[in-house]
Amino acid sequence: MCRAVLETGADAETAKSLNDGIVYLMVVPYILVGVVGYAVYRQFYKK
Repeated sequence: MCRAVLETGADAETAKSLNDGIVYLMVVPYILVGVVGYAVYRQFYKK
């Protein structure tokens, strides 16, 4: 679908927005895993 949008003659701003959306979707799971991992770490090593 992404390729179809860009192949229809979309301008550079559309391509940049699409790339930003992809990066956003990739980063969110890593942040969530990091937060959960940190919470688990704190629970196990709580003094």
